[in-house]
Amino acid sequence: MASQKQIIFLLFISILFPAVYGAGQHKKSIDFYQIKVYHCKSNEQISLTEQFLKEDYLPALHQLKYNKIGVFKPIDNDTSADKRIIIFIPSSSLDAIMALDDKIADKMHLSDYVNATFNNPPYQRIETIILKAFKNSPHFSLPNITGSENERVYELRSYEGATEKLERKKVFMFNEGNEIGIFSTLKFNPVFYAQVIAGSHMPNLMYMTSFISLKERDEHWKTFSSFPEWKRLSSLPEYQNTVSKHDIILLHATEYSDL
Repeated sequence: MASQKQIIFLLFISILFPAVYGAGQHKKSIDFYQIKVYHCKSNEQISLTEQFLKEDYLPALHQLKYNKIGVFKPIDNDTSADKRIIIFIPSSSLDAIMALDDKIADKMHLSDYVNATFNNPPYQRIETIILKAFKNSPHFSLPNITGSENERVYELRSYEGATEKLERKKVFMFNEGNEIGIFSTLKFNPVFYAQVIAGSHMPNLMYMTSFISLKERDEHWKTFSSFPEWKRLSSLPEYQNTVSKHDIILLHATEYSDL
C-alpha cells in the first residue's frame, strides 16, 4: 500500500501538472494574417503580376491548403499613380506564415514574372504586413453579403497610434470597449480585426469590412456615426487621441479571389 507521503505527493502532482500544462493545452487558438501589397506603376506591371497570381501563386497556396485567399484591387486603381494589388492570407500559425515564401518558391513555374529582368520588373516594390487577430475576434470570417460581385466593396482600414501605449488603448477599445460588437450589431460584415506586429506604419491596427455596394457602405457609416453606443464609447476620456492617422482603401475583389 502507498504510504501517506506517497499519497500526498501524487495529489500534489495531480493538482500541479494540470495547472502548468493544461493551460497551454486549452489556450484558445488565434489567427495570424499576412497582407502583401504589390505596388505597380503601369497597367503592364499590373497585368503581369496578376497573371502570376492567378496562374501560379494562388494555385500554389491552394496546394498548401490555404483555400481562403483574398485578392483585391483599389477601386481607383486605374487613375492612381501607385497601382496596387492586395493579397490577404489567413493562417492559424505565425510559424506557417513565416515559412510560406520558401514553400511557395518551390512551386513556382518559370513564368515571365519569375524571370523578369532588373530593368523590366513586374512591380515597383512588395510591401508585407504581418498581423495578429484581436482576442475578441480571433478568426477571420467569410463575407456574408449577396448581390452583384462587381458591386461588392471591401473596406480596408489602418489606424495608427502616436505611441505604442495609445495604439494598445485603441485595440482595447475594440475588444473590452466592444467596438467590435457595434460593428456586428450594425452588420458591417467584418472579414478580420488585427493588430500589426510587423509592417511599415507601426504602431497600428487594421481591419476589413464588406458591403453589397458603395452606396450601402456609405449608409452604414452614416448610421455608425450617430449610433448611441458609439457616441458614448468614443466620448470616453480614456479613448481620446488614440488614433493619430487613419488610412481607408476601398477595394473590389478580383475574379480569381477566394473571398
